[in-house]
Amino acid sequence: MKTPSWLRLSFAFLALLAIAASLPLFAHHSFAAEFDDKKPVKMTGNIVKVEWQNPHIWFYLAVKNADGSTTTWGFAGGAPGQLMRRGITKDQLKIGETIMVEGFRAKDGSNNASGGRVTFPDGRNVLTAGPQDRVPPQSTTSKQ
Repeated sequence: MKTPSWLRLSFAFLALLAIAASLPLFAHHSFAAEFDDKKPVKMTGNIVKVEWQNPHIWFYLAVKNADGSTTTWGFAGGAPGQLMRRGITKDQLKIGETIMVEGFRAKDGSNNASGGRVTFPDGRNVLTAGPQDRVPPQSTTSKQ
């Protein structure tokens, strides 16, 4: 008995749909693949953008350079669900607020880094890194 062509097409469509749905799982990268744990960064700047979505949040700071110009830096954090379980919500990262971020620079040399620790103006620290990410050791002095 020959399988009807509509059934073969339906099976092929479902198989393609399953493959396409699994592609975002392969887009997730490990900390070591993206960031250089030999190049810690510690920056203070104003939040200009927050992307609160899986697989990692990203937030962006306008950081003032020594010459007075401004550079935008992007910082990767943990997954939104992980952060919310720690009590960290998108509303805590307010556009325009000045924060200090500690993490590690992107291996590709771009103005991106892991955003492992965030310090708010009131001195409160939160870890925005995922459980598999690295965070610089807490320092006693504050450098910009």
